Amino acid sequence: MLLRIDPSDRRPIYRQVADEIKMLIAGGKLREGAPLPSVRQLASDLGVNLNTIATAYRELQDEGLIAVRHGSGAVVTSRTSQSSGAELRQPLRTALTELVLGGLSRREILNLVSTELNDLTKGAK
Repeated sequence: MLLRIDPSDRRPIYRQVADEIKMLIAGGKLREGAPLPSVRQLASDLGVNLNTIATAYRELQDEGLIAVRHGSGAVVTSRTSQSSGAELRQPLRTALTELVLGGLSRREILNLVSTELNDLTKGAK
């Protein structure tokens, strides 16, 4: 599993890890039942603290995207979040607000969203 960690990213590393795994699930690269690397293995691969990965996994488990079983590891449990439509709209609204405040036109925002959605779902069913 290839994850990217960007030291210049303002998000905490655990958030970057969780977001990368979410993208892999959403993009169909990690399917339901797929095993994830152990906390120890992923921490070693990324050169980060074990607690960082444990926090990311715990967050994904709380969201219902993975199941962590001590001794047998973590597996993907679902490709869809259990969140309501209203809960899912809020982060989108926040991101769109940032783009508008950043000076992007409506057309630029729509093109950016379309490109990102295409990249995210590339290879998904």
